[in-house]
Amino acid sequence: MSDRVWYLKKCELFERLNPSDLGVLESSARVRTFPKKSVVYLPQDAANSVYVVAEGRIRLVSITPEGKEAILAFFEPGDLFGELALLDAEPREEYAEAVLPSTVIAIPRESVEEVMGCNSSLTLAITKLIGWRRKKLERRLRNLLFRSNRERLSGLLWELTERYGRRIVEGLLIDIKLSHQDLAGLIGVTRESVTLALGELQSEGVISVGRQRIVVLNVTQLAKSAGETPKPPYRAEANPHSPAGQTVQ
Repeated sequence: MSDRVWYLKKCELFERLNPSDLGVLESSARVRTFPKKSVVYLPQDAANSVYVVAEGRIRLVSITPEGKEAILAFFEPGDLFGELALLDAEPREEYAEAVLPSTVIAIPRESVEEVMGCNSSLTLAITKLIGWRRKKLERRLRNLLFRSNRERLSGLLWELTERYGRRIVEGLLIDIKLSHQDLAGLIGVTRESVTLALGELQSEGVISVGRQRIVVLNVTQLAKSAGETPKPPYRAEANPHSPAGQTVQ
């Protein structure tokens, strides 16, 4: 198996493709490596490919009219990004940057469209992915417009537990290293505001904060602060990283 096929099969969207469809993607895919802080694509670049993270981490960033950075998302190994290229050929509106030394698989838009044309399950999966990511951005926008800094941060931590929550002895570890500046960029506030809000949540026993490490001690209280309702994957049976039969409270 070539490296390209192995990396593509790590992407949940492509892992169930038959060998023929996978071969179409593999034949045109290109493996690219990016040093830390190097750019994968820039605003106004042609949207002619979609990408799969093979190794490392990529962040998607938008520049506000005031020239400030707003982090839209982080992508981990197995994640697809740049998928809006499948909707139209308009130039990119944001830039993608390697947070860590990263390996990325670039797949031409035409190859993905060819496979989607004969594979309705892939078309549906990509449509759902685009809709889910749009829903997340809309929720984050509502938080920016109508919620306090603390509520924004609580909402973000809740969102991170949905994807990165891992059961440990102390509670639910948010298993991704993010700096206070990263958190600030995700919710549109200053680093100082994040530090203050984290301190408040820690003093109330909701979370425990270490160096780029956050453990949720009380999921129910975090949900209340975020205006959410506790639900799976906080139950161990819905979280593959959690010991069977345990529930985070």
